[in-house]
Amino acid sequence: MTQHATPTPTPAAAADQLDYLRERGIGALATTMGVEFTEFTTERAVAVMPVEGNTQPIMLMHGGAYVVLGETLGSMHANLVAPEGHVAVGLDINATHTGSARTGMVTGVCTPIKLGRSVAVHEIVITNDQGQRCSTVRITNFYKRIAG
Repeated sequence: MTQHATPTPTPAAAADQLDYLRERGIGALATTMGVEFTEFTTERAVAVMPVEGNTQPIMLMHGGAYVVLGETLGSMHANLVAPEGHVAVGLDINATHTGSARTGMVTGVCTPIKLGRSVAVHEIVITNDQGQRCSTVRITNFYKRIAG
């Protein structure tokens, strides 16, 4: 799960929250899988990911790919809104797959369910190009104090 040993750029200092993502990066796995953020605010985060290259042998989007998209969105958003001097560390993630994608892009929309002092819980709804829900991911992050 997401964990960082060194302090990250302060989101409040970034003129645009997408600049925060560019400064920090989204991680090698998310980059390799083609995740691209299209919206990143304190209210929600939105990203797209291609189906091509992220499929299982029967050419449906791999369930683990939905989880990667969900964790990327939830962890990055939790870090954006983290209390000063803290980083988000994943505690729990689960996904329920209720549809599928074979081509095109999937879109994940991440909204906070609970933003507390020590934990953040997010729901990520992932849809295919036709707007049909394919997966619902829930992630819980713990806010860990940065040493030093």
